[in-house]
Amino acid sequence: MLWSGIGMAVRYYPSEYDWRFMTISRLLSPDRDPLGHLWGSTGIVLCAACELCWATLLAQRWSHADPGSRPGGIRALQAGFIGMVFASVEPVWLQRIHKGHEMLALFAWSSLCLGMTKLIFQTVERAVLRRRRASVLRSRGYAALAVGIAVLPILLAGSALAYVYFVLPQLPWVNLSWRARGIPVYLSFAFWQWITFVVLSAYTVMLALLVPRR
Repeated sequence: MLWSGIGMAVRYYPSEYDWRFMTISRLLSPDRDPLGHLWGSTGIVLCAACELCWATLLAQRWSHADPGSRPGGIRALQAGFIGMVFASVEPVWLQRIHKGHEMLALFAWSSLCLGMTKLIFQTVERAVLRRRRASVLRSRGYAALAVGIAVLPILLAGSALAYVYFVLPQLPWVNLSWRARGIPVYLSFAFWQWITFVVLSAYTVMLALLVPRR
């Protein structure tokens, strides 16, 4: 649902859309994407609603597989999905708050990443422990590696933002003019945002496949 909505928003974007130098929020703006923003917002809202149900089922299945054990990160994940809805729809009250959209989007992304990394660590650790001769140290090593891969794009995005802010303060917010100036793509926040988007989607599928079942 999410990727279909985003794909349609890109299709109806009135001008060229280069994901390497254009953020996702451009696809959700009525002013910048008057025909496609509804597709993107609808895809995100439907995805978030399904993910809320999935997170609830995830907690229930985990409890059935291991009574007395509560998976960490569920509440952070649910808070992130709710933040996704408001950030994509952007109600009137949010528009009255200075930088309200940016703050809510940051909250949603942070909550999703926090909840996802916790669940990834626990899920991979449990999956490795089920194998024979798998020690606790080894299982935690694999879990830490999986979390590191998920967090790496976020760290690179923050590093790129910090570098541009302190070293290249004359640059405007990332857009197509960066490409015309020959700015390296690895300094683009949009590039790392899309990479993070893909990684989190892949890890969501992985969690759905590895989650304990009855």
